[in-house]
Amino acid sequence: MSYRVKPTFLLFGVLGSLLLIELVLPIASLFIDADWANWISALKQSDARQALVVSLETSAISMVAMILFGVPLGYLLARANLPLKRFWISLVFLPMVVPDLAAGILLLKAFGPYGLIGQPLDARGMPLTNNLAGIILAQLFVAAPFVIISSLAGFASVDPKLELAAATLGDSRWHIFRRIALPLAWPGIAAGLTLAWIRAIGEFGSTLIVAYSPHSLPVYMWIKFESDGLSGALPAAFCLVSLATGAVVASMLFSQLTGFADVVTPFGKAATAES
Repeated sequence: MSYRVKPTFLLFGVLGSLLLIELVLPIASLFIDADWANWISALKQSDARQALVVSLETSAISMVAMILFGVPLGYLLARANLPLKRFWISLVFLPMVVPDLAAGILLLKAFGPYGLIGQPLDARGMPLTNNLAGIILAQLFVAAPFVIISSLAGFASVDPKLELAAATLGDSRWHIFRRIALPLAWPGIAAGLTLAWIRAIGEFGSTLIVAYSPHSLPVYMWIKFESDGLSGALPAAFCLVSLATGAVVASMLFSQLTGFADVVTPFGKAATAES
């Protein structure tokens, strides 16, 4: 039986392909005429290794913080009968639309040595800038909304009747959250965590202002670009792209192993178990 392409799908396919090319071509170009030997050699240098360690350490700490604080906040926004709930949800979206450099300025004003929170801490010998704490603050500011929003969407997709039935049977709110809501919402949350980690480890603009030193991998890449040009920055760019790709692949494998096929589509429908 012959298959006839519908004109609408054909038109959308052409239009979508043009955008897809723009999205994929820069990443694909990284691997065209790649100088693997020199890239690996450059990444073995002590300053490159140190930048990678800094990024991995801070992003791991940020992930723990986002799970501990972001997931409960998402549940609260999804289930609690809060006044001005739309306003609180809108506040969560704000850091996602603030430009990176502006985010750095705002963080510096709040947590810098002359900031509302940073000044008293700095006076006690606990500065929040130009150290790992500053990098973590920058990562949390730009990445935490992904976890909060995915948690909110995941918990909102759980049928409230299931929680109501558990409450009728005498289960506490904590038990309902731990045994019913969290397992059902987890695939969507995991997708948000994947995006958040990629966003955190690649954060540059606000980190440059809040914590130029110690160098994270994106800041190190900028330094190499300034000193050695494009060829000097490519190894760090390759490393960041590889880490992001690894995170996406790991998320896909997790979805297959756990039976949730939609875990890597965080802005799509709620994840459902495969039969």
